[in-house]
Amino acid sequence: MKILLTTLNAKYIHLNLAIRLLYDLNKEHADIDWKEFTIKEQADDIAEYMARYELVALSCYIWNITQTLVVAEKIKQLNPTCKILLGGPEVSYEFQDIIALPYIDYIITGEGEVPFSTFIKNYPSVNEVPNLVWKDANHAIFYNPQKVDFSLLEYEHRNPYIYDQDSDLYNKVAYIETSRGCPYKCEFCLASLDNKVRYLPTETIKQQLLYLMQRGRVIKFLDRTFNVKKDFTIEIFKFILEHYQPQNVFQFEITADIVHPDIIAFINEQVPKGLFRFEIGIQTVNQQANLEVKRKQNFDKTAGVIRQLQDKIEMHLDLIVGLPLDYIQDIKYSFEEVFNLYPPELQLGFLKFLKGTPIRERYEQYGYEFDPAPPYQLIKSNFLSAEALTSITHLEHVLELYWNKKRAIHTLTYVHQQYSIFDFLCGLGSYFIETYGPIHFTLTQQYEALRAYCLKTYPEDIVLQEFIAIDYYLQHSVKPKAFILEELDKKEKNKLLEEHQYNIHQGRYFIATIHFDWQRYCATKELIQTSHYLGIHYQGTGVPASVLQIKRG
Repeated sequence: MKILLTTLNAKYIHLNLAIRLLYDLNKEHADIDWKEFTIKEQADDIAEYMARYELVALSCYIWNITQTLVVAEKIKQLNPTCKILLGGPEVSYEFQDIIALPYIDYIITGEGEVPFSTFIKNYPSVNEVPNLVWKDANHAIFYNPQKVDFSLLEYEHRNPYIYDQDSDLYNKVAYIETSRGCPYKCEFCLASLDNKVRYLPTETIKQQLLYLMQRGRVIKFLDRTFNVKKDFTIEIFKFILEHYQPQNVFQFEITADIVHPDIIAFINEQVPKGLFRFEIGIQTVNQQANLEVKRKQNFDKTAGVIRQLQDKIEMHLDLIVGLPLDYIQDIKYSFEEVFNLYPPELQLGFLKFLKGTPIRERYEQYGYEFDPAPPYQLIKSNFLSAEALTSITHLEHVLELYWNKKRAIHTLTYVHQQYSIFDFLCGLGSYFIETYGPIHFTLTQQYEALRAYCLKTYPEDIVLQEFIAIDYYLQHSVKPKAFILEELDKKEKNKLLEEHQYNIHQGRYFIATIHFDWQRYCATKELIQTSHYLGIHYQGTGVPASVLQIKRG
């Protein structure tokens, strides 16, 4: 039987670890190929390629299940004898509707190594395959649930990436797992269903890591809480420091409030700035909401660890909107407390009712309504109205635009110090969507919307307008058209530059008056109102070459 292991990735830069692992384990026992596609590719083209196989095994997730089912149906239309086998988290729970589809033949639930190997070794006899869902000629559905233990020691000395071209590893995000399972029981997360943490052999982890470091750039660890074991964490960090390449960046998901002081000390003493990125799921600061979903978190400790590491580590912080007992004021409080940490990236996500999670099973208890189609996003609840969710959706849009994409970080930092950043972004989000919609807007329009909303909301705040202008001018590699600030005339500007020994013939300069001490603000976030000349030097490439400040008088 000619078999294809495949999936539809969310983006071209992603790599699917699951199909590589299954291929590596089974290539000697069957005629297997593997290949990846993306959800943006044409379903007809994907199906035409897949239909040449006798069995197509598709890895299914919340982001690709809709497109995967479309492709599966088209495969059957092209080759009715081709068998379709689905696996992955999106089909491991509540699979009845999917297996009932006429173009789906088999589903493997849960961890796939043992069931998939058993399936291909025994096909067409599938009665004894553990955790397999199938149907007979009369469309009767059968399920053979079993507790199977796959030892991760089976991966000793294996490397699922040896089949990739080096160029693919370099241009994409490579994923590596050192463990499976999660010690926590957060009821909105599928990881909470497996509380037994199992580790791959340490030497195998290092072999895979070295291989990826030598060929790849971005390496992302899939462990739900990488820092569970202090000694292991430091051992892997040390190995990375011994072997990493200049282009490498490493991403870890950590639980910040349990980071051991030894790990903090190690990072601050030995890890180069920018080498590591930490994803930290804060979700909510509301302890009632945390307890309601069996989530443990000490935000004060979390914030303390983030502050201790933020000079060395690029932080990605996550919040979830829609948890039980999290009302709009609670979400506002959480957002402003987390924003106060000024993370380089702040992700505001919305509660999704993933199949298999406890929160989905008892959704009626909280008056939840959610979209029945993937990604099963919240519509409203006893705690949040549909209107409140719409407002926060608009906030999320401009948060991504102005903060995460770094279009207005100085403006938003100032707003947070002077006003409510949550209320500001809610208002700005609604104004932006009403004016331009969620897509198809220019860079200039982003700043025009920000300026117009601030003039409307805070008409007396001159400094706010100046921050908008500074963010605008710092966003360009070449001197842009005038915006908000009135530039000195050429003669006066050149005289000022020459007096302070700047070379007026190297690039172009923008100089205007502002009403606060920019350098002091950048160093301390302290706003001292005084009159200065602010100059920005453009050299035509990259970010502006320098920002200079000259005191007036």
